Amino acid sequence: MKKVILATTIGLALMVTAGCSNKSVIRYGDAAAVETVDINFGSTDLQKVAAEMTDSMLLSPVVGTLTENKRPIVFVERIKNKTSEHIDTESITDSISTKLLRSGKFRFVDMARVESVREQLDFQQNSGMVDPSKAMQFGRQVGAEYMLYGNLSSIVKSNKDQEDVYYKFTMRLMDLESGLVEWADETEIRKTKGKQRVSW
Repeated sequence: MKKVILATTIGLALMVTAGCSNKSVIRYGDAAAVETVDINFGSTDLQKVAAEMTDSMLLSPVVGTLTENKRPIVFVERIKNKTSEHIDTESITDSISTKLLRSGKFRFVDMARVESVREQLDFQQNSGMVDPSKAMQFGRQVGAEYMLYGNLSSIVKSNKDQEDVYYKFTMRLMDLESGLVEWADETEIRKTKGKQRVSW
């Protein structure tokens, strides 16, 4: 009987130990904390770029004049990724346009959803399922007055001791009627990854 109890106790102890060793721990982190997992473009870089470009645009005297008596309509072209990395540039433009919209100084048209809007209007007009007096009409959408666009480029250098990556993010606001660039700015990021020397 003692052997059975001992074997059962050891078996339970092994099961508990095995369960503890394989258990994953998930914790929430600070979304604004500096990310240092690797040298590639990350969340901290995205937040820095979006904040600096938005602040620069909102503080520009020219943009101040454009938005003094009205809220200009802007469409955002997806940022061109000229780096060797796979970077979700749509997240950058989403952050910038959201901050600008939140400022109350601009309105936006979403060119990424034009096809979906066209399908919905076609459904309302031609399906026979929507009351014609309540259907939205074609040809009544408001056109954008300005285009916001930009580039993200990088230069990567490395040797046996360290790796260095330099990012440059440029953004411009163009008047669609005149073709004139009304505002432009750029921001830079440099990140270095070196081997840690161990002293004995």
